[in-house]
Amino acid sequence: MAKTKTVYYCTQCGYESPKWLGKCPGCDGWNTFTQETLVKESSRNTHKQTMTTPVILNEVSIEDSPRITTSFPELDRVLGGGIVKGSLVLVGGDPGIGKSTLLLQMSGKISDNGKEVLYISGEESLSQIKIRSERVGTFNEHLKVLCETEIEVIENAIVNSKPDVVIIDSIQTMHSNDITSIPGSIAQVRQITNTLMYLSKQYNITIFIVGHVTKSGAVAGPKILEHMVDCVLYFEGDKDGLYRILRVTKNRFGSTNEIGIFQMSDIGLEEVSNPSQFLIDENNEIQGAAITCFLDGNRPILIELQALLCKSQYSMPLRTTNGIDYKRINMLLAIIEKYYKINISSLDTYINVTGGLKLDETAIDVGLVVAILSSYYSKSINNSLVSFGEIGLSGEVKGVKHASLRVAEAIRLGYTNIIMPYTNKKDVEKNSSANINIHYIKNITDIKDIIMED
Repeated sequence: MAKTKTVYYCTQCGYESPKWLGKCPGCDGWNTFTQETLVKESSRNTHKQTMTTPVILNEVSIEDSPRITTSFPELDRVLGGGIVKGSLVLVGGDPGIGKSTLLLQMSGKISDNGKEVLYISGEESLSQIKIRSERVGTFNEHLKVLCETEIEVIENAIVNSKPDVVIIDSIQTMHSNDITSIPGSIAQVRQITNTLMYLSKQYNITIFIVGHVTKSGAVAGPKILEHMVDCVLYFEGDKDGLYRILRVTKNRFGSTNEIGIFQMSDIGLEEVSNPSQFLIDENNEIQGAAITCFLDGNRPILIELQALLCKSQYSMPLRTTNGIDYKRINMLLAIIEKYYKINISSLDTYINVTGGLKLDETAIDVGLVVAILSSYYSKSINNSLVSFGEIGLSGEVKGVKHASLRVAEAIRLGYTNIIMPYTNKKDVEKNSSANINIHYIKNITDIKDIIMED
């Protein structure tokens, strides 16, 4: 006879309780507990421990097992140099963003290198996967496909074939017979992730898990899912836009300050190895446009900021932003009006970031001021100018991190004029080239004199 057990899980952190609680002891969240019914089979074979006694750490031998390259330099960069054998990787993102396409393309490239790949789909049929594969590339006999949602069947298939890499698409569609709740529930996700983690570590198999996200941007299911895996990747971007950003938020085998940039095309996802060239127009001098350098992780990227100021037809002028925090723009406009003594609050203000990216770094403040002043004074900015720096409420220009990386990226792309904080002068001066002109500024009022020069 099957034994049933009713438990309550916190939907935010996965805390387990035998009874319902109004406040979660784990994350202090209110009304987050949901009921799940578990079924425990007495005849179910449990995983056996292969090592029953502790060992001395110094006596543990490390096998020489290099990382598996994905032949996707952008993906390898995010993973820390390639795939680590025996690792469990979670890939999250909105539906339609390109998670399945990326992993299918990655599977094809890995199989081309002679590695065995097992692609398990719970969302598509074999014919649907075949149609998608014909669009993104060609595949050989080293890539096998299985359409299944029962974790017990999947476990047997993995143990029997012992592939190098397994793709689970997606974990919200998988279910275990030991649990009566529906697929995607907290109990199901916990149980299935535990099984996959055992298979990954026991047989030294790299497993990629696809996970959908909620409206808040977190992976659907308990938060403990992200704690159990070795690496968490988030695929970001507008599904109707061109660019996708693969960001790592957890990596036990590499840095968490790396991103990979891709663009969607009719043949799948393509890498963008030099995103700055795609996000700016180097040969165009227009009013209200300025080039700035923002840092995403450890990667400097040049991008174009656009500002448009015009006479308002309303009693309360409009302020519209795209890709930048609305409150940050309001603050900068107030600083400009105070220290430049200009009536900017009576004008409609429109701010845009090209490429559809969202910037939340304060180092783009100086670039925003350059774009706003360019539009206000109807002055075109020299297309060789790059500006960055943070602006405080008293008008001072504060230093930014990794200023030398930003300057190096600007020089590499051929920019010869740079506006940057005076605080970062020592960091940049020793590495700067004689062929560039760097303007070190201490206050926001210094910007106008520089951009007004011919």
